[in-house]
Amino acid sequence: METQIKKNDLASGSDSAVKNVVLVHGAFADGSGWKALYNVLSKKGYNVTVVQNPLTSLEDDVNATHVVLDKQDGPVILVGHSWGGAVITEAGNHPKVVALVYVAAFQPDKGESALQWLQTAPPAPENGVLPPDEKGIVYYDKTKYHSGFCADISKEEADFMYASQGAFYAKGFVTPITHAAWNDKPAYGLVATEDKSIAPEIQRNMYKRSNTNVTEIKGSHVIFMSQPEAVAKAIIEASVNALAYSNN
Repeated sequence: METQIKKNDLASGSDSAVKNVVLVHGAFADGSGWKALYNVLSKKGYNVTVVQNPLTSLEDDVNATHVVLDKQDGPVILVGHSWGGAVITEAGNHPKVVALVYVAAFQPDKGESALQWLQTAPPAPENGVLPPDEKGIVYYDKTKYHSGFCADISKEEADFMYASQGAFYAKGFVTPITHAAWNDKPAYGLVATEDKSIAPEIQRNMYKRSNTNVTEIKGSHVIFMSQPEAVAKAIIEASVNALAYSNN
């Protein structure tokens, strides 16, 4: 059963929509990066909550997401960026989640890891992901962070992102998914066409495999920062369509 989307639903949100949105950040970032998208959605009447992932393991990030989901007062649109896509793929099995939105994000299936997908295409020259250090933490080369991670935001914003990022433990990258929520729930995927961190072809291949509803947005890996209105539009579409799912 599908809900017909009216033009004004997408412009300002709709009373006929799921109103809870939970945002899950990825590696080399923290929850503050969602501020622009939070502002857009909040002004349209959405109840937006940002998860602060510990980034210590897939299990820990899923648990942090579940803590937030447990507190929601109804059905939820669960949104993940980059590594956060692996997190929402597992955490999205939570009963309150009625749709998933992948923002330039990993979308593994059962038994797959994020790293497996990252290795399906050669890295861009701008990509600055470094090998794990002696503590098993993966960092992004500071000299490549702006060009490789967030080229379409200002240097000042990029510098703050770099300074505020969490420590990402590599073991999360290699941990397989136990059950992929997108097999059971509607999924929407945003391809960042100028992404230098996760190649656009990887994003397209994952989303095609899962029959995800795809939108392509011209921009870097952080399209949720550089083009929050475009990303919000996809989330609102998911929220309107998901109402029918949540009522079934």
